[in-house]
Amino acid sequence: MNIKKLNALTPEYLESIGFSWHTDSDNTSYVADEVVEVSKDECEAYYEAANELYDMFVAAAQHVIDNNLFHELGIPFNLVDIIKDSWENDVHWHLYGRFDLAGGLDGKQIKLIEFNADTPTALFETAIIQWALLKQNGMDESSQFNDLYDALVENFKRLVTLSEDTSDFEKFYNGWKILFSSIAGNLEDEATTKLLEFAAKDAGFTTNFAYADEVVFNDENGIFYDDENYEFWFKLIPWESIAVDESDLALILKNIIKNQKAIILNPAYTLLFQSKGILKILWDLYPNHPLLLETSFEPLIGKKMVKKPFLAREGANVTIFDADGKIVAKEDGEYESQKFVYQEFYEFNKDSLGHNYQAGVFFAFEGCALGYRKGGEILGNFAKFVGHYIKD
Repeated sequence: MNIKKLNALTPEYLESIGFSWHTDSDNTSYVADEVVEVSKDECEAYYEAANELYDMFVAAAQHVIDNNLFHELGIPFNLVDIIKDSWENDVHWHLYGRFDLAGGLDGKQIKLIEFNADTPTALFETAIIQWALLKQNGMDESSQFNDLYDALVENFKRLVTLSEDTSDFEKFYNGWKILFSSIAGNLEDEATTKLLEFAAKDAGFTTNFAYADEVVFNDENGIFYDDENYEFWFKLIPWESIAVDESDLALILKNIIKNQKAIILNPAYTLLFQSKGILKILWDLYPNHPLLLETSFEPLIGKKMVKKPFLAREGANVTIFDADGKIVAKEDGEYESQKFVYQEFYEFNKDSLGHNYQAGVFFAFEGCALGYRKGGEILGNFAKFVGHYIKD
């Protein structure tokens, strides 16, 4: 793979555009001073892979619902009814997600690693930072597969039009408001949430922001902030965290959805996509599909494999085993008590120093943007964000 070195964006510049999480705890820069060279054909392949995979995830989720396989995916029992209700009504529109993919460069086959469908990170980095990296280095900032912001604006409009065509947004928009929330004290989540709020404003919505603990939830009447009612609530809070840590809120949200008093973004059914247990369902439904890796609830005998918790983040509690079952890499974490899947190991594209590059392809109605994470065998907390540019 080809890497182009660039002048790094300074912390002062990054903070001036609202990006405060630019330095990792080891005092190294989170944003790499480089970009990955990609071709137009490689970008097209990423785009097509994301679109095909999304259709497969929809089919897999329907299979889970039809066969009542929620327990197999580690879905908390108090979310099952919310998931069903959100799945059955088209008004619960999936706003955005991010596919993590291996391969895609130098002729290496694209393979699905997982789908971050509920609360995906790297939104600000992908939509804004890699564009700024090219611009600040005197390069053509449009030379990217990066329509993420515009795709979000269009998908916000689809909350009203519920179709690909958004030209009738103003005709159908009835003054509905969206309240955006994150957890107080998390600057990254807050900046990401406010970027989404900005996109919603550009789409034509009336919006507001409040920390989650400032919002009032009422079973019968809906969602309120400062005595104002909101028809939509976007929360950058994982559904499983609400289920486990805020079970009372989960019950209230269930009733709010059932009473059609508000729509929650991203919808509860995205937890089906988010659970790595669905990787096994996908393999059952599409065995040997070129975009998939063999995945099982039991260890894969005689194959190098990756053991993953169903609902973990940032590589926590991931273990890599060689074909003889010996551990070759392992990350600790807080998810050891979860269920696990075993996914066939697949090498990432590597640079000349042996660093791994994982592609992140955002999906908002369709594949819309590409970015990379760079790190070791297990991409954890210290993985770096790497932009890209299309080389003719």
